[in-house]
Amino acid sequence: MPIIKSAIKRVKTSEKAEARNASQLSAMRTAVKKFDKAKVAGADNLEDLYKAAVSAIDHAKAKGLIKANKAARDKSRLTARYNK
Repeated sequence: MPIIKSAIKRVKTSEKAEARNASQLSAMRTAVKKFDKAKVAGADNLEDLYKAAVSAIDHAKAKGLIKANKAARDKSRLTARYNK
């Protein structure tokens, strides 16, 4: 554990940010998985789940959780699955 006051504060803020980032990344993955399960099951609310998954990917990219190329790749694969 750090002794310097600013280092102690930095550890606290880093832990909070890490928890927040992990939560948002998990939410993105969950949205994509919900879409995939609905696609396999042939659900009727597929369009809503697709939009939610794309939105979650865009949000993760905007927050810097994933890089731009990964976001584009994920959205492209999602769209291909949606249209298939």
